[in-house]
Amino acid sequence: MLSRIQIAARKCFVPFILSWVACLSWAPLSYSAAQSDNNYISVGTAQTKKAVIAFPEIRTPDAVTVLLGKSIADIVQKDLQFMGVFNFLDPSAFIESPAKSGIAPDTFKLNEWAAIGTEFLLKTGLSQGPDKTLAFETHVYDIVGLKEIFSKRYVAPVSDLKNLAHNFANDVVQSLTGAPGIFLTKIAMSCDKSRKKEIYMMNYDGTDVKQVTHHRSIAFGPAWNPDGTRLAYSLITRHTDNNKNIDLYEFNFINNTVRLLSDKIGINSGAAYAPDGLKIALTLSYLGNPEIFSLDTSTRKITRLTKSYGFDVDPSWSPNGQSFAFVSSRTGRPMVFSAKSDGSQVQRLTFAGRYNASPTWSPRNNKIGFAGWLDKSFDIFIMNPDGTTIERLTKNQGNNEDPFFSPDGNFILFSSNRTGQKNIYLMNVDGTFVKRLTYGLGNCVAPKWSNPLVSKTAEK
Repeated sequence: MLSRIQIAARKCFVPFILSWVACLSWAPLSYSAAQSDNNYISVGTAQTKKAVIAFPEIRTPDAVTVLLGKSIADIVQKDLQFMGVFNFLDPSAFIESPAKSGIAPDTFKLNEWAAIGTEFLLKTGLSQGPDKTLAFETHVYDIVGLKEIFSKRYVAPVSDLKNLAHNFANDVVQSLTGAPGIFLTKIAMSCDKSRKKEIYMMNYDGTDVKQVTHHRSIAFGPAWNPDGTRLAYSLITRHTDNNKNIDLYEFNFINNTVRLLSDKIGINSGAAYAPDGLKIALTLSYLGNPEIFSLDTSTRKITRLTKSYGFDVDPSWSPNGQSFAFVSSRTGRPMVFSAKSDGSQVQRLTFAGRYNASPTWSPRNNKIGFAGWLDKSFDIFIMNPDGTTIERLTKNQGNNEDPFFSPDGNFILFSSNRTGQKNIYLMNVDGTFVKRLTYGLGNCVAPKWSNPLVSKTAEK
């Protein structure tokens, strides 16, 4: 493991793991529908019954470690409750004697937990070394099946206790649902708190808000690259001829720098990184008509993907990068279309409504979300990737726009003016579990969720 000095020397700064987790070996986690074949719990839809989890007090050797254990337990419980599929058993119902039981298999009786209605059991222990390093031993059990699901040992400095807890919560979600945990992810958006529009980011639950850009202009349309180290966005600037232009920039969190990606005359906006991170789909209008292009992130070479008499905007890649959805007015009113990654095989997906915008592709590859104008307001809809089975998720609560799927496919971010100002909200993929995430940031729009990461900090 890298030392704290080595980490500081590398000036490691990754937006959603600002510590040891980022500086160790990690990679973006992809989600596959095949992972869900042996799930214990189905998430993303309304739950008729929540899974019952027992989480006994973390075993610790001394009073100081007890306080650290309580902090870890609070974070883990808060994370798991956010998913909306777990109920935690009240400790007053526990009948096991802590003094006579352990946390490893064969050191306690699983049937004692079954007797009080437990479905899943989290058994954990925490110790602290002389160098202020925490060792967190964890065991997760399926009480109904009377077996251990997984065990891991996490090691981290005391200063990174929060990330240790989030990592464990992520692993619990992964093991029980088959989908990646979202507790170390970030959300980027454009807000006008400063009376100018700047890019901000926050944790998955709306906490720890940070301002990313300071251009004192209009920065909008953020887009995360796959590993979360860079964030593209558009900015209204002035070129040397003093004419205003919409240019595309990229913020690098590793070295805290900004670079220009595209400044062609006109529009350079609507960025969407391909899943491999090697190219960006965006809208350019330097030829006169707004069209979708592909931009090589290394060479900045562009390739035209669409050609029509209308405008083509809002590209969104499919999870495998073989297709993209976009909005086009080529048939009259703006509707959602799809095409292969090279721009071929264009297919119209929506046919109803006055204006459809901002398509977003689920990482599960089973749905496309979009905003549609209907009944004198914008609302959020989802449909199959071929345009069939359209479902309306919001209604009669102001304008609801800018949908974007969570990296596990269970939630949808969106902006809404239902309380007056535009704020960022989150809801389940069936329209339930609506939660407001932004407060006091002015009008916030265009939320984008970063990918989850797999950290190799745990000792299995």
